[in-house]
Amino acid sequence: MEIDVRHIAKLAKLQIPEDKMAQFERELSDIVGMVEKLPALTGDGALLDETNTMQLREDVVKPSFPREEMLKNAPQSAAGCFVVPKTVE
Repeated sequence: MEIDVRHIAKLAKLQIPEDKMAQFERELSDIVGMVEKLPALTGDGALLDETNTMQLREDVVKPSFPREEMLKNAPQSAAGCFVVPKTVE
């Protein structure tokens, strides 16, 4: 199986040195090979634990702080929301 490490690195915005490309290709091929060897799940309830039914709680509306009260301590707000520094390019 041919894995395009350059394409994956570009999608993940990673900078991989040229001398490490072959190593990453081998490692990714090993990982894909290991996943391909995993047995297939069979049966309808293969992912469910019948002894743990995980009962969900009911949604209950509870009073909360008024928006104005929360925003009065914020260093900066706009349109009723907190303004925070940009973290993603």
